[in-house]
Amino acid sequence: MDDLKEVEILLVEDSPADAEMTLRALRRNNLANKVHWVKDGEEALDYVFGRGGYAGREPGLPRLIMLDLKMPKVDGIEVLRTLKSEALTRAVPVVVMTSSNEERDVVASYQLGVNSYIVKPVQFESFLETVAKIGLYWVLTNRVPKEGGRP
Repeated sequence: MDDLKEVEILLVEDSPADAEMTLRALRRNNLANKVHWVKDGEEALDYVFGRGGYAGREPGLPRLIMLDLKMPKVDGIEVLRTLKSEALTRAVPVVVMTSSNEERDVVASYQLGVNSYIVKPVQFESFLETVAKIGLYWVLTNRVPKEGGRP
């Protein structure tokens, strides 16, 4: 297992309340030590590809991207399309966490290569439990290639 200091989760969420609940759940499980929160799809792509306001950031890809679908500027489907179409980012696990239960969003996400699609639970404790399970699986259990080994 990689050192947890190297774990990085990119949280792409426009709702401050949902972002805070997600961060709280990750903190409860000691997974929030390196989470970066962005508030829209454009900022997410800038962060991942090191451009715009993130042009000077230290290079490296997130270990996991938690992605909302319904966001301003660039929506989650377009972010997913871009991430999975680029060789650099294709192998980065993306978990869609959204309030959308629309079948067309589920189908589009899987057609674009999403790794998991989760509908956000409405109840607070269920939300925290779901985020914790996602974090524990994708950060601690799932094995990903070392960055140099990514396609």
